[in-house]
Amino acid sequence: MSARMLLPMRRIGDCVFLSGHGCEGEDGKPIVVGHVGDSVTLEEGQRAARRCAQRMLEALECEFGTLDAIECVVKVLGFVNSAEGFDQQPLVMNGFSEVLVERLGERGMHARTAIGVNMLPNNQAVEVEMIVKLRSEK
Repeated sequence: MSARMLLPMRRIGDCVFLSGHGCEGEDGKPIVVGHVGDSVTLEEGQRAARRCAQRMLEALECEFGTLDAIECVVKVLGFVNSAEGFDQQPLVMNGFSEVLVERLGERGMHARTAIGVNMLPNNQAVEVEMIVKLRSEK
């Protein structure tokens, strides 16, 4: 499948579905690699999750010109590259959720699922999908 067939986000009506965004830095490389609970600490995992949130908000701001276009964050699905036996995925994803509430206030509150996986692309520590609802255009 060609990468040109995939979109970083897809708008359907007032909802925007964001594809999985990782914790890449400005150079395009993940800022945290490895398994949380092994080579990656909980705090490093939270930092990776924060970076995912920052990247997703930057993508939305670029697409819609302002974060004021967001009525609310509906749902977040977080994937945490987890060591065997690691069960603190919700704590890792708290880093993501904190950024949304810091930047969007109450509009950033959301439903969330945090899942542990045994590997993510480029061995990054966290990848996140998100659904947001836009304000109705008047």
